[in-house]
Amino acid sequence: MTEPNKDRANAPEPVQVVGDQWSPRSHQVRDFLARGGVHYRWTDLGRGERGRKLLERAGAGTARLPVLVFPDGSWLADPTDAELAGRIGLRTEAERPFYDLIIVGGGPAGLAAAVYGASEGLRTLIVEQEAPGGQAGQSASIENYLGFPEGITGADLARRAVAQAQRFGVEILAARRVERVRAAGAYRSVALDGGDELRCHAVLLATGVAWRVLDAPGCPRLVGAGVYYGAAGAEAHAVGGRDVYLLGGGNSAGQAAMLLARFARSVTMLVMEESIEERMSQYLVERIQSAGNVHVRTGHTVVEAQGEGRLERITIQDVASGETETVLASALFVFIGAAPRTDWLDGVVARDERGFILAGLDAKDAGWPLPRDPYLLETTVPGVFVAGDVRARSIKRVASAVGEGSMSVSLVHQYLVDG
Repeated sequence: MTEPNKDRANAPEPVQVVGDQWSPRSHQVRDFLARGGVHYRWTDLGRGERGRKLLERAGAGTARLPVLVFPDGSWLADPTDAELAGRIGLRTEAERPFYDLIIVGGGPAGLAAAVYGASEGLRTLIVEQEAPGGQAGQSASIENYLGFPEGITGADLARRAVAQAQRFGVEILAARRVERVRAAGAYRSVALDGGDELRCHAVLLATGVAWRVLDAPGCPRLVGAGVYYGAAGAEAHAVGGRDVYLLGGGNSAGQAAMLLARFARSVTMLVMEESIEERMSQYLVERIQSAGNVHVRTGHTVVEAQGEGRLERITIQDVASGETETVLASALFVFIGAAPRTDWLDGVVARDERGFILAGLDAKDAGWPLPRDPYLLETTVPGVFVAGDVRARSIKRVASAVGEGSMSVSLVHQYLVDG
């Protein structure tokens, strides 16, 4: 089936993706395409003859899965993220060696900063190690973002933001990782994987957060083969008619549950808290309570996952009593919070005990080197700013990330004037 998107009534012919439903790499490719806003159609080679015929027609009958067949008849077999990014039109190499502003991270904060920066004349580059959109790009539905009364998927919001940024001349590098940020006199530089080093006047760290990993026996080896982190959009159609489980009780979990309920036979939410109302917006609580095939088990968690090559069973534990039971499960979607990915900044900028980046007055008290006070979103390195979920004390909401990203540009201008 075609991935859902309200704006695609006149969409071009989709990319055909043929793979194994329980292959982690097939899952990763679908997730990358979904986050990149690419219209695609998924076919499980193990179900029916359609996949085999597609491969034969393309001349890729013996190619390594997953195989992507493009509308022009060309195909890619088991591509790397960089190869995939290049083929779907995402840039992987910078056009110039120097920029006014380099933004590390292509989520809502980074994209908002890019739009405002480029629209105000700053030569702006985004470096995103996956596909633009960040964690918000995986959201099944964002319904409390101003201006979208019917809600919008994270992928659609990211796609619109990318188009808006590119309209102002922003360069976006996808599938590239920043390995180091450093001060070099009056300038700042970022080193990319592969050895490239780019220089700039200012850097914005907008790397967001990553899904917190469920460290239960059996889960790590089954990621992408029945255990998924924040990938409900990419996997929704594949759970048709199945019984699936979801671990988590926040808004992301609630949004995913409602999406999965459109396809799955049943969705069971496992929530460690005593009530889903503790961490979930009321509108989602009401929808879940009225959904006939969504069931909530409070005070429960997952302590083990089992299966040979794919998820088959999970063991559920009652948090209060410690009692366990093992149930059949076709899929487990995990939404147990998020953590910053900032280990690569160790020794560069100051962070709190959880890894979130300190800024403003917090940075002043953590080794700020100049006589002037740091700007509100400035880190302990002058000219290096932070915005969005990765900032210590930030409000973890899409609208807040967009606001901080937008505000950061005015602070960059102040820095460029005052130093």
